[in-house]
Amino acid sequence: MIEISTTIKSLEQAEALLKAGVNKLLFGEDQFGLRLGQSFNRIEQEQLVKLAHTYDAKVCVMVNSLMHNQQMEAIPDYLAFLKKIGVDEIMAGDPGVFQVMKQPEYALPYIYDAQTMVVSARQINFWAKRGAVGGMLAHEVPYEELVKLTPALEVPATFLVYGAACIHQSRRPLIQNYLNYIKTDESVGKERGLFISEPRKKDTQYSIYEDVNGTHIFANHDVNLMGYMDRLSAINITSWKLDGLFVSESAFVAIAELFVGVKKLLEKGELTEQHLVEYDSQLQVLHPQERSIDTGFFLMDPEEVK
Repeated sequence: MIEISTTIKSLEQAEALLKAGVNKLLFGEDQFGLRLGQSFNRIEQEQLVKLAHTYDAKVCVMVNSLMHNQQMEAIPDYLAFLKKIGVDEIMAGDPGVFQVMKQPEYALPYIYDAQTMVVSARQINFWAKRGAVGGMLAHEVPYEELVKLTPALEVPATFLVYGAACIHQSRRPLIQNYLNYIKTDESVGKERGLFISEPRKKDTQYSIYEDVNGTHIFANHDVNLMGYMDRLSAINITSWKLDGLFVSESAFVAIAELFVGVKKLLEKGELTEQHLVEYDSQLQVLHPQERSIDTGFFLMDPEEVK
């Protein structure tokens, strides 16, 4: 069964995505989750759980920060809250969180997510033996490696098929430090649309922003695998993640609808190459024109990935 999970920025967008046919909502609060479209308070999180379950969909709460001591002290209370409101699963990568969940009152199904480090079936299977119900593969894994990797998986693997791809995070406020150095006071949030470039490479524009979890840097191009969804399905990558961090709420809902359309055609055995071409053309129009987009590492020779 194909499962489509999406990030969200508001309760209104969440309902629109559920009506469009997505299967899982990804959200959280910024004390424990990284690169959220919006940080939701506890009341809103409970509302989102009830909303998703009304549509027979699931919720996955992002608990994917690398926890510092202060965060770890608060984790038991947060996990107990998530369990109380009926969260279906969490996405996490810090072993400290898994240690806490060994206690029954904090135990929740979890997807193992250590960002760019998850590049093999052995890593996911290691955590599957310790309770993980799935794993989030790094977006840097090329298709040729996926073909070799997926038959060995003991639990489903989620893969980014659309959206911004983070390549680096620092707990340090790197942008603010720079602004302090040049003695200026400006916004450091993602609404600024800031980017950095490599020396003598004007075509590189790595999106960068700062929040309570530090500084986040993204790949030069957003990911779009619409033209290759048949290939992913054929190798049993059927858990698709869509990330709308840099996309307007309405455009992201429309993009999600395209992937839901692909899912329906695949499940009926009616998907054709022409369908993918048409859907991809529509996606290109909906995608923010100021952000470049390509297939990322997907079509690269594994020998070229360093």
